[in-house]
Amino acid sequence: METIPTLLEARLKTALAGISDANPMVMPATDTRFGDYQTNVAMILAKQQRANPRQLAQQIIGQLDVAGICEPPEIAGAGFINFRLTAAWVAERMTQFTRDPRLGVPKPDRPQKIVIDFSSPNVAKPMHVGHIRSTFLGDALARIATFIGHEVVRDNHIGDWGTQFGMLLLGWKTELDSGALAADPFGELERLYKLIRARSDVDPATLEAAQQELVKLQGGDEENLRIWREMIRLSEAQFNTVYDRLGVKFDVMLGESFYNPQLKGVVEDLKRQGIAKESEGAWCVFSEGAVKPENDPFLIKDKDGWRDNPAMVQKSDGASNYMTTDLATLEYRLKTWSPDEIIYVTDDRQQLHFRQLFAIFHRWHPESAAKVRLAHVGFGKILGDDGKPFKTRSGETVKLAGLLDEAEERALKIVTEKNPALPEADRRAIARAIGLGAVKYADLLPNRQSDYVFSWDRMLSFQGNTAPYLQNAHVRICGIFRKAETVVTENDAAGSPTASGESAPVVVAPLVLEAPAELALSRKLFQFGEVLPQVLDDNRPNLLANYLYDLASIFHGFFETCPVLKSEGATRSSRLALCKSTADVLRRGLDLLGIEAPERM
Repeated sequence: METIPTLLEARLKTALAGISDANPMVMPATDTRFGDYQTNVAMILAKQQRANPRQLAQQIIGQLDVAGICEPPEIAGAGFINFRLTAAWVAERMTQFTRDPRLGVPKPDRPQKIVIDFSSPNVAKPMHVGHIRSTFLGDALARIATFIGHEVVRDNHIGDWGTQFGMLLLGWKTELDSGALAADPFGELERLYKLIRARSDVDPATLEAAQQELVKLQGGDEENLRIWREMIRLSEAQFNTVYDRLGVKFDVMLGESFYNPQLKGVVEDLKRQGIAKESEGAWCVFSEGAVKPENDPFLIKDKDGWRDNPAMVQKSDGASNYMTTDLATLEYRLKTWSPDEIIYVTDDRQQLHFRQLFAIFHRWHPESAAKVRLAHVGFGKILGDDGKPFKTRSGETVKLAGLLDEAEERALKIVTEKNPALPEADRRAIARAIGLGAVKYADLLPNRQSDYVFSWDRMLSFQGNTAPYLQNAHVRICGIFRKAETVVTENDAAGSPTASGESAPVVVAPLVLEAPAELALSRKLFQFGEVLPQVLDDNRPNLLANYLYDLASIFHGFFETCPVLKSEGATRSSRLALCKSTADVLRRGLDLLGIEAPERM
């Protein structure tokens, strides 16, 4: 279905013929008392033409044909043109909406191939609270882009190389507890690393031994490679357990080690092209002076003015670093998938790294760089009640698996209090959906670049903008259909996903919508197709989260003022259709955020 802004923009474009060749933009009205949609095109053109914006708005309206769609447009303020949809047109479009398996989401004119790099845990280390934001954001963006119609490659760039493996190898050979390794691989590997690292801090011989183990690994020693591969196998098994629990999937899981054979070639190519220059034995990339200093990632300002802030691509001892690996990874992704866009989902502290990475790549491969969009999707920190990074009471990093366990147990307590008669298996299944959904939603709700405080009470509340509130709205609608003897199951026509990932349509007679709450709910449902593409404009799933909350709130207003099961005839059928479409959008929207929508709670 064509979105309403797109439809009105086309009509405005026709009306502007002879006035301007501008591309007008239509947005939902900021104050629904004055209309449903609005445009400021008259104000923009008036400024360009030094004309009176209200007079220009009147001239545009005189040429504008929106009959049958809107009431006569009105001018407000300094020159806004407001549109109010007619009740008859809303009913007609809502009828179409109930038959649309894509829920009003238009397919892209040109589908893109998008690589999304997210999660990226380290081998031999358990996933912790620091992986939450990258994992949830990346997964939501991948789900949304796929549903819209883009081709997505989910790439998990695993940390499986580096100096820590020297200590791990030494610990494995000298201190390994095989029983502990079998029972808790991450726990044992973490113990070995901490043990050898502590010894290395006070014993030069231990440090030297760990470094020699690393040299042997990098040199291809068979025993060290065998142990290292076993560490990777054990780690990936643990990662996949967490990912399966969260419903997160990847198309590619390649470690940093995969790119090692390319690193020398990358550095040599940068040297040959004169991009990398020697500096105190290391090789670095410096500013070209081609952009303003404040926009140059290779310059930094201090009290004495601007100075060099180079990016190192090879250390003085000949070793490579993250920048070298990321350049090789970027080159591999372009050669392998020819994507239109590559998105890196990491925290904001890595902003400078990615600015330098993208700038180096543009100088290294200008033709390839011109064909691909490179985006760093940064995010803020998760804080505790004290306003500091979220940790355990003892100051340790919060393990992700333990946090998810606690989420489910807290949710189970709530579910048991609300519905103690349910069988335990059912209560645990519902608790899983509520607990994990609450953690995900609390993370996706804020602007991604904002820090947020982790609060169990807030995220598990059934009041306010939370996952349980949205899930409860879905449950409430399922209850309506149960009472109406219309079964809502996972495989029927109540909007369940089909093999293509779309919702199964339901054919209904033309709707009859007369009450203000019916029309308000319909207009909000139409906006699903408008909001979803906007999420990808700046990679902000919080736009979808806030839309779903608004939709659920409007539905509750509709439910309170418009009896559904007590109404009759066409009114009853129409209200049931509105309920079903609301459930479809809530279920689909939550699924795109990686959250389940249970039918009972």
